[in-house]
Amino acid sequence: MSVEHDLQLYNSLSRRKERFVPITPGQVRMYVCGMTVYDYCHVGHARVMVVFDAIVRYLRWLGYDVTYVRNITDIDDKIIRRAQENGETIDALTARFIEAMHEDADALGVLRPDHEPKATETIDGIIAMVGTLVGKDYAYVAANGDVYYRVARFGAYGRLANKKLDDLRAGERVAVGELKQDPLDFVLWKAAKPGEPAWDSPWGPGRPGWHIECSAMSKCCLGEHFDIHGGGMDLKFPHHENEIAQSEAANGHRFVNYWLHNGFVNVDEEKMSKSLGNFFTVREVLARYAPEVVRLFILSSHYRSPLNYSDDNLDTAKASLTRLYTALKGLPPTAAAPLEAWSARLRAVMDDDFNTPGALAVLFELARELNRARSEAPAEVEALAATLRALGGVLGLLGGDADDFLKGYLTFQISTRTEDVKTSIEFFVGLSVDEIERLIAERTAARKAKQWAESDRIRDLLAAQGVVLEDGPQGTSWRRA
Repeated sequence: MSVEHDLQLYNSLSRRKERFVPITPGQVRMYVCGMTVYDYCHVGHARVMVVFDAIVRYLRWLGYDVTYVRNITDIDDKIIRRAQENGETIDALTARFIEAMHEDADALGVLRPDHEPKATETIDGIIAMVGTLVGKDYAYVAANGDVYYRVARFGAYGRLANKKLDDLRAGERVAVGELKQDPLDFVLWKAAKPGEPAWDSPWGPGRPGWHIECSAMSKCCLGEHFDIHGGGMDLKFPHHENEIAQSEAANGHRFVNYWLHNGFVNVDEEKMSKSLGNFFTVREVLARYAPEVVRLFILSSHYRSPLNYSDDNLDTAKASLTRLYTALKGLPPTAAAPLEAWSARLRAVMDDDFNTPGALAVLFELARELNRARSEAPAEVEALAATLRALGGVLGLLGGDADDFLKGYLTFQISTRTEDVKTSIEFFVGLSVDEIERLIAERTAARKAKQWAESDRIRDLLAAQGVVLEDGPQGTSWRRA
């Protein structure tokens, strides 16, 4: 199948926008670096998951057959250290945090990738690739059994980071215990140490280095040459630089056509980090804001721009999502086809390097048109509502019931931070739904009895709790302010 679109992607490798031309017409193969599973996902992880989920959704909406791979790093220095600190096995630790990662991703409306390879399940492919690099003299075995990549042998090293070897080498040091021939060389295979997991290899028992894992996992799932490789900006160097060096040296040809990197997450304009004490896990944020609000917040900034986390920005996202759902209030989903004129407007902005802020602007304009049509053109309401839902769905938004969202009655299941017990989180502050509806019933009875002071007292009480009442011919409806 051939899909023709003028989709422009910013390629980190060329540092410019390029027209997207897939290797195989109508098909897209995409790999994104996933999580190292030793702790709960933080807001930076959420951004990676949501951004590339939106990209996959959009590509599929355009008609592409997308194969999406997001790996899991389940063997790593941090994982080994955390398991030892906790007094648990590595398998138990990683299984627990893989489940937590899936819970967070599911809550945020992130579709599961087509393939989710684990490093520990790709050991044979890793050993084979390291062996190829040793055989081609791109790697060497040190006296202690470690295997290192010979960076100076790969002439294109540094092109993704736009740096020269001499400049990179000037800032590098050889750590104690390393037997590198060059400070830039990096480890492909680590010789076994007491108490650490190990696999047999031609160079003795050991485990893979971090960078080689992704080269092997992407090759396993997508082949030696594929369309898109994505990840956070922090992975651009050295991780993705090293992936290029490994894969192209081993396979003898180009590795990836388009490199996409999402920007950093800042907290009140400062880079998020544990050392600064401004570090938030996904579930800490979801305890205060509905998942769809967090998703809209992430998509409200272009994926390459910094994302500034703050209560004010999340409150703005909540208000924005409320505007969209208010436009859909009382309008159940229908089978009506989306209007092509509005679909074309969404394509126009999303084809410009996945401009999700521009796409949200289209949704807000469409919501205004829907609100206008309710009073001025009722015959257009059904088609406009169907279009708003459909185009919202391209971004993974507006899939819920409008009245449920406006009442704050949204739940999902996550594990608690301290034990693997499922806990239902309800996203409302103040009065519960049952309490609100009881008070509305009391107010209705007071109005029927012409007890206007009591009716006003209840309305004021609800307003103070952030509940907006709307009286109409069919009775009183309500929503969260």
